[in-house]
Amino acid sequence: MMEIDAVITWVDGKDPAHRRKLLSYSSAVQREEEDVASPTRFDSLGEIFYLVASLNRFAPWLRKIFIVTDAQDPGLTPFLQRYFPKASIPVEIVDHTAIFRGYEQYLPVFNSIAIESMTWRIPGLSEHYIEFNDDFLLARPAQPTDFFTPEGKSVIYADKYGAAWTRLTRALKSRRKDGGKKVTFKGMMLGALDYVPSRYFLHYGHTPRPLRRSFFERFYAERPDALLRNISCRFRDASQFNHEEVQLLALYRGGEAVLRKVGGNLFFLQPKEGKPDYVTEKMRRLESGSYRFCCFNSLDKAGEKDRSLVIDWIKKTLSLHDFNESTA
Repeated sequence: MMEIDAVITWVDGKDPAHRRKLLSYSSAVQREEEDVASPTRFDSLGEIFYLVASLNRFAPWLRKIFIVTDAQDPGLTPFLQRYFPKASIPVEIVDHTAIFRGYEQYLPVFNSIAIESMTWRIPGLSEHYIEFNDDFLLARPAQPTDFFTPEGKSVIYADKYGAAWTRLTRALKSRRKDGGKKVTFKGMMLGALDYVPSRYFLHYGHTPRPLRRSFFERFYAERPDALLRNISCRFRDASQFNHEEVQLLALYRGGEAVLRKVGGNLFFLQPKEGKPDYVTEKMRRLESGSYRFCCFNSLDKAGEKDRSLVIDWIKKTLSLHDFNESTA
């Protein structure tokens, strides 16, 4: 049977030590940019507990869960012993110093793109692994074949976007108030085309990413400049590229991956200013759907009532009825 690991990048932005470190390295402009260093990028509302619970509840076949952090520990052991007393997937905390070994001069880092560019270097990581952001969770039982075919091909949940049109529309909206380029998800995906030339890219949005460790070993051995391009930025920067897009696009174009539509598989929620009914309407849609994955993005921006609506649904789905994330 194929061994598959889960990799989660996680940070608790409310940790005073982490906050002090971030403030000492960031500028006021960086802290104002939502996609660079604003508080919402680092705030934690207990999402890591829900993601790990969803993996244990719906993907118990995973070999191991690696949680990548910066001198932090979410303290999952009592939680797992309580809700999964018979057995739970082994969890290992991996510090940034472990994955940046040999590149310690680029630490500390507050940049998800830089960190994700190094997770393939986790000691003991299996060849096949799935990378999750900590605001994801599985919404129903999953099988290994939902992520990798029996032959080992990656199963990518993404939509094709034309590169030329995306570049044009991005150019019209890519300037910040100070004149610099905005950091955007699509912009970083387009950056991946520097290494995998293509007329289109795969917009995987906020879905889990099925990856292969050996691909990155080969890629960065051949292109060490690409690695430095990403990890030398302490904060997210428009000069970076999405390194997961490099792998997924290269595998797909080489016939080593299969493509599935995002629609119907991913439920995505991000509270919207000026739309008081947004969360309620989205949660109604979630209740009536059969989504595989959920991403509850920036829940810290939701009001207490909306946040409770989401959290209550998560606890019900994962059988965590009496769990209190504030005291975990």
